Amino acid sequence: MNKLILLTICTLVSGAIASQEWKPQEWPVLKNYDQEHLYQIALPLGGIGTGTVSLGGRGELRDWEIMNVPAKKYSTVTTGNNAPFFAIYAKPQNQEATTTLLAGPLYPQEYLHYEGRPVNHHGLPRFAQASFDAAYPFGQVHLSDKDLPVKVTIKGFNPLIPGDAEASGLPVAVLSYEVTNTTSQPMEIAICGSMRNFIGKDGSKFRTDWKGDYIPTGVKDNKNKYVENKGIKGIYLYSDGVDKNDPAWGTVALTTQATSGVSYRTSSKADNWNNGILNFWDDFSADGMLTERNKQEDEDPMASLSVKKTVKPQSTETFTFYITWNFPNRKAWSSTVVGNYYSRQYTDAWKAAETIIPQIPGLEKKTLSFVNALLNTSYPDVVKEAALFNLATLRSQTVFRLPSGHMMGWEGVMDRFGSCAGSCTHVWNYETATPYLFGELAKTMRDVEFNYATKENGLMNFRASLPLNEANKGNSAAADGQMGCIMKIYREWQLSGDNDFLKNNWGQIKKVLSYAWTEKGWDGNQDGVMEGSQHNTMDVNYFGPNPQMGFWYMGALKAAEKMAIAMKDKGFAQKCRTLFEQGSNWMDKNLFNGEYYEHKITDPETFEYLDMNNPNVKIPSFQLGPGCLVDQLVGQYMSHLCGLGYLGNKDHIQTTMNSIMKYNYVSDFSRHFNNMRSYVMGNESGLLMASWPKGRLEVPFPYFAEVMTGFEYCAAVGMIYEGMEKEALTCIRSIRDRHDGAKRNPFSEPECGHHYARSMASWSAIIALSDFQYSGIDKSMKITARPGNYFWSNGYSWGTIDVSDKDITIEVISGSLQLKSLTVGSEKEIRLKHFDLKEGNKQVIKR
Repeated sequence: MNKLILLTICTLVSGAIASQEWKPQEWPVLKNYDQEHLYQIALPLGGIGTGTVSLGGRGELRDWEIMNVPAKKYSTVTTGNNAPFFAIYAKPQNQEATTTLLAGPLYPQEYLHYEGRPVNHHGLPRFAQASFDAAYPFGQVHLSDKDLPVKVTIKGFNPLIPGDAEASGLPVAVLSYEVTNTTSQPMEIAICGSMRNFIGKDGSKFRTDWKGDYIPTGVKDNKNKYVENKGIKGIYLYSDGVDKNDPAWGTVALTTQATSGVSYRTSSKADNWNNGILNFWDDFSADGMLTERNKQEDEDPMASLSVKKTVKPQSTETFTFYITWNFPNRKAWSSTVVGNYYSRQYTDAWKAAETIIPQIPGLEKKTLSFVNALLNTSYPDVVKEAALFNLATLRSQTVFRLPSGHMMGWEGVMDRFGSCAGSCTHVWNYETATPYLFGELAKTMRDVEFNYATKENGLMNFRASLPLNEANKGNSAAADGQMGCIMKIYREWQLSGDNDFLKNNWGQIKKVLSYAWTEKGWDGNQDGVMEGSQHNTMDVNYFGPNPQMGFWYMGALKAAEKMAIAMKDKGFAQKCRTLFEQGSNWMDKNLFNGEYYEHKITDPETFEYLDMNNPNVKIPSFQLGPGCLVDQLVGQYMSHLCGLGYLGNKDHIQTTMNSIMKYNYVSDFSRHFNNMRSYVMGNESGLLMASWPKGRLEVPFPYFAEVMTGFEYCAAVGMIYEGMEKEALTCIRSIRDRHDGAKRNPFSEPECGHHYARSMASWSAIIALSDFQYSGIDKSMKITARPGNYFWSNGYSWGTIDVSDKDITIEVISGSLQLKSLTVGSEKEIRLKHFDLKEGNKQVIKR
């Protein structure tokens, strides 16, 4: 075929796809929230590392976090009646028209304010009834009102496809408004989105940097223009006045693919005494069409885009809009601009719209395949909810990607800035969503830890500085963080099947483990027991052997032995094996007290054990001592997930898990005293960080009286592995009951900040309940023998496994899967021949 003809055909097809107005398919629902449980709901719409804007439980757009900073209870855009919003114009034939904010009603607590401006959009008419359905990343708001002739469902999402970080990292919020004409007459309907050009603005005259210092900023010479190209119509928001090096400088686009009925305004009347919103409201309410204004010098840069249609009686029409953005100047915790990976993919927000929008139908289909596959499995709904909804953390401002593609993370985010910098190793140790869903991103985190944050002597800074060439600044090592990273790099090697990945990192792995053996270090006498000062995730140093650090160490030794064998490093493998056996036996003999493992405190100077019963002995502050710690078996948690087996006596491990439930689970916190932060209050339930059945230390580690979800998930998953499924589900249900939409956001489990990274340990319950293990090195898989349908993923491919009494059916929904063996529960390994499944195929294996 002539190349010119072929090119013309391809161009026409591409143009046809771009100009075809898309409407969403039917979306699944995992959780429904009624009108009394909407106040805190904010479902993030945005990609991995792009920032987000959230769909509120009542339909409002909130938490505009696209300008490289968080925005909780704080706005990076205009506020009050001037905040961005969507509205609906409805005019039944021969009747009066109504104009209404596309959002549900206010709550009583939102009425009081010293100026009578308590919340955004306080002066706009609203729908009387609202509810919210969710199956992340899909959110649906249902609006109705007996006095209005329409019902509306707002559908918001952003593509989320395991194994495809690019498709899951798009700077777009997709918003569809499904409007039903409830009358017996034809009706004119218009949906309009409006936003002031907020580039450079943070809701006030000042913006804070990551340290909390105030930096003058603000809108300056911001402009909007209407654009039509490639079947996309909309308004492009930019600025000629904001400093192009400012993190708040960038571009935004509000667009639609509607082929008719489109009208727009690129500005409004000057906003003196709030005349900007008045002028817009009058224009839109007149006939649902917008009239572009003749530009005046003092025009308000308020962008408005409307789509109008005629809707038949008792029929539904869909109005879809897209918000895209590009803000390239991320600083994160660095004093210099480090940039954003996604910004390298698009020159500006309009180019992002042109590139992304044509892909949305296919990306929605793939996202639905993922969500439906998980929802149709045999896991309890509360486990699906915990695992799926916490994936929102990957899309929040907790996570970003450097231009090099490396994924970085805060621990969480505060209201205005990130919480605790540096991709903190001892926090990110717990989460499993990234490696099992986005393996390549997990490998970039290991690259930062081992090849940028590690010094020549093997000290791994548990907080990596930025830019990356300064990542090893400082001398801050964490015993749990460093040992956990060794287990994680073993996991990434196994899941990826990438022997070059291990080969290229082996020298650094040896250094990092060997650092534990430095003189007066964590295990300076190299006996397999950590006696030295051990900084850890409790933000203190433990003195003396303890299970939290001890089991991380045992897991690191066991993982390192297996990696050393693969690298034919027999001497190092033998040393790891010897230290593991010595340390494991010692802990069972000396730390296990018959009910759980405890901490033997040593003198910080002499390393000699302190007599806890001697009143004349000074006990160092902020220790665990004889307490029962919620995550004392965190190393065992990771070992089970990695298929490394037991790190201590199996009976002791099982007894300990029972003791954690016995002593740490509180069914009602109404009478609980907590001198620190409260993530559980009143009649809520949860797992305490620590308990002291035999008497508490006078000054325990700081967080002992708190409850934090990442630790709870870790313990619950440990219970699953020890046959305590009922108890595990009790713990998980307690967490999700607390995040009910009324009191807390279901899409953000906080610890030291919203969207806390450790909360993604919730994905581990999916792995544990299916007893899933996978090795890309051995081409082997393990799955539970219990009949049911299970979801599997290894970070690169994913699908389902259906287990029956007679056979196993493995389906590959995305990617490919090669297997040489399959183990079902404790049954004999099944050797497989010619097992090479491509995407969309399944194979039945007889048991």
